[in-house]
Amino acid sequence: MINKELLNPSSVVVVGGSDDVNKPGGAVLRNLLESNFNGPVYVVNPKAENVQGVKSYASVDDLPHVGCAIIAIAAKFCLETVETLAREKGTRGFVILSAGFSEESEEGARLERKIVEIIDSVGGSLIGPNCTGILTTHYNGQFTSPAPALDAKGIDFISGSGATAVFIVDNGMRKGLKFNSIWSVGNSAQIGVEEALEYLDVTFDPATSSRVKLLYIESMNKPDKFLRHASSLVRKGCRIAGIKSGSSEAGGRAASSHTGALASPDLAVDALFRKAGIVRCHGREELTTVAGIFMYPELRGKNMAVITHAGGPAVMLTDALSNGGMEIPHLSGAKADALLEKLFPGSSVGNPIDFLATGTAEQLGAIIDSCNDDFDAVDGMAVIFGSPGLFPIYDVYELITEKIRASPKPIFPIFPSYGWVKGEIEEFVRGGGAYFPDEVILGTTLAKVFNTPAVQSECPTLPQIDTARVRTVIDRAENGYLAPEQIHELLDAAGIARAREGVADNVEGCVELARRIGFPLVMKVVGPVHKSDVGGVVLNVNDEETVRREFGRMIRIPETHAILLAQQLRGTEVFIGAKREGDFGHIVMCGLGGIFIEALKDVVSDLAPLSENDARGMIRKLQSYAIIQGTRGQEPVNEARFAEMVSRVSALVTAAPEIFEMDLNPLLGNRDDVVAVDARIRIEK
Repeated sequence: MINKELLNPSSVVVVGGSDDVNKPGGAVLRNLLESNFNGPVYVVNPKAENVQGVKSYASVDDLPHVGCAIIAIAAKFCLETVETLAREKGTRGFVILSAGFSEESEEGARLERKIVEIIDSVGGSLIGPNCTGILTTHYNGQFTSPAPALDAKGIDFISGSGATAVFIVDNGMRKGLKFNSIWSVGNSAQIGVEEALEYLDVTFDPATSSRVKLLYIESMNKPDKFLRHASSLVRKGCRIAGIKSGSSEAGGRAASSHTGALASPDLAVDALFRKAGIVRCHGREELTTVAGIFMYPELRGKNMAVITHAGGPAVMLTDALSNGGMEIPHLSGAKADALLEKLFPGSSVGNPIDFLATGTAEQLGAIIDSCNDDFDAVDGMAVIFGSPGLFPIYDVYELITEKIRASPKPIFPIFPSYGWVKGEIEEFVRGGGAYFPDEVILGTTLAKVFNTPAVQSECPTLPQIDTARVRTVIDRAENGYLAPEQIHELLDAAGIARAREGVADNVEGCVELARRIGFPLVMKVVGPVHKSDVGGVVLNVNDEETVRREFGRMIRIPETHAILLAQQLRGTEVFIGAKREGDFGHIVMCGLGGIFIEALKDVVSDLAPLSENDARGMIRKLQSYAIIQGTRGQEPVNEARFAEMVSRVSALVTAAPEIFEMDLNPLLGNRDDVVAVDARIRIEK
């Protein structure tokens, strides 16, 4: 779908080009002419013979063959223009800047679809419509300005919003970020974020391709394609950060299960990003800060040295790093003493390393060398250096540039006083450096980057389940909640341990069932959603008399049509759930169960399928993980079995995508096993 004429065209025509650079057609022509594009440039403008020094044609009918067309005319004229270019002029790359398509009306959407059909029919590529264009190292097809510095090792940035792309690029340029390509996909009529990622993936060359990708996404229509190519790029050594906006939901969601209440499209996006190893950001500042971190070598450990000549920023940075789970190791001993002797009296090296406002470039160099050579506990450095602007300090910024290039450990430069040392910082940026204006934003973002999980396995190993038996139950089931016997069949087929139980709708049947299962028992109503809220759960049933009495009471509870009896097990209540979330597939969740799921909402989610290792990683992210481990002498939950049950649930919903919602709540976990004692499964075919 994405061809050479779109990214590296042989020739370009600007349809609607003008002398007015305050209009998209004029601005994009100016940018194209000022870029390093060396091929022929044409203009179509019926009102001028010459536009910005380029011969103008009255109509696209008069053009010679042309490789790529940038179109900046009213939407109603675009279809005929595209048809002539595609059918008669051999054009195969199209950038439609014009608005007035699917984003505006159904008529616009129909027009957009017809344009795509024509371009598809000739094997062409389309960016837009309703976009700001595309920028590559070969040409500038955007109407925005100024253009960022381009570098083959810079950032590939794909945005679903042209205006947001402008703001993000502007923010990044001020921090010294370089770009390799900028894709403003607009309405994504043919090429969206997923297709651009696919292209970057299948054409990736480890010797020449950029390894940093930024994404701004407003709609995700093909999450499977997104996951496949994003995770592939990460496995190839790329680093990706992205914003997915528009994920909040107005109002509440009606839900009939704990999983349904907790799951959401945004939770699915979170899980998708984690599965792909993408750092999820929530604003421009955070995104460009992550991009700056990506421009430096990867931090291999969580131990940071904070180097400063100002105490306050160092304290704030230390707090931000520590709150994010990073470590600021104390530095002491003979080598620390030797370093201290090189600094002015009053300096400190315990970490933060403070060499005072009067410190010199030479002293800063000695500190960085010592962190590299003498302190194995240090994995990376954050250098805070500002100035009140009393005198030039180019030597310090030159030294930081040199040390960053030579250091085996990453150095993250924080320059908080741009207005006072503008010249020095601009020289640092011209030398290829990227910097961070705010120490707290860097600290919190660096922790987020470090703590983002590694990309998951492309083909996770799943437990063996009886898929044929699962399909038999599902194929025979009607939409809605399954009966207990159907649930039992599915759990048994999936190898999910469950308590011995049964259902009876009359008192004698209930007594006979109790004898078979054995005491002590739990009795639960069948019908009401929230059983405990209506008095529909009785624990510690130890004799037949209690069975008879409670059956008589419980069967009269509204909506109850039977009573479930189950063996009463001991252990910590935990929870596993799954919910189908559109094209994302199934979100699988786990956490503490019983009433705690509603009170604490401490759950971790991921997308199926999940290996046992993936599931174990989920469990260990729980805030309540210490309870799973057995805090303060309590019996622990068998973590391996808990992880296995999570993985088996993911295998079940993978085999039976018709499962819309599934709750195992609670499961009872002890040091020996994790066993489901209550389950709800809803089918939507």
